[in-house]
Amino acid sequence: MRVPLEVSYRGVEKTDALDALIQEKVGKLEEVCSQLSSCRIGVEKTHVHPDSGSPYRVRIDMTVPPGHELAATKNPGEGTQYVPLETVIRDTFDAARRQLVELNRREQDEVKRHPDQEMDGIVKVLYPDKDYGFIKALDGEDVYFNRGSVLNDDFDRMEVGTGVHFFKVQAEQGPRASTVKIVDKPGIEPEHGRAGDMAASPPGWQ
Repeated sequence: MRVPLEVSYRGVEKTDALDALIQEKVGKLEEVCSQLSSCRIGVEKTHVHPDSGSPYRVRIDMTVPPGHELAATKNPGEGTQYVPLETVIRDTFDAARRQLVELNRREQDEVKRHPDQEMDGIVKVLYPDKDYGFIKALDGEDVYFNRGSVLNDDFDRMEVGTGVHFFKVQAEQGPRASTVKIVDKPGIEPEHGRAGDMAASPPGWQ
């Protein structure tokens, strides 16, 4: 196993069996993505005797160069109260694996095209003093991004209306952009001319 691994337990006793299961599953993730640079796993018991749903919650946070941040969370809901912790762990790793497979597929597709000529959205709102903003994707969805997700240290070159190419991942708070690259697209106009004209940030990102 090459990836730096951080595992935290909250309300759950760490056992050799759980540790071995997690180590095995992380190894499977590395088989899918050999460039996995970090993996943080949280295992917790959120309720001792829940009225519905599983008492367990498992979250996996992964980073993949150059700037991809992926997260998978499982907390089985109503009707699945007695799902064993081991099953929740396996299901969470399955979800993480699917994200890595999709990331690989997306990156392979990007190799075949010309990213410098492709635009996935425009900067809709920008908060330079807070190092983040939102992209209006071509499908109409607002996607969060921050300084660290912009390639080539180009965050300071951005302004409302800048065309960008990016990779979208689903985070717990909503869609998030990684590997954001500025694209020169003449004729693209933002909805408003200045960041101060923009509407409030989407719920969950404030």
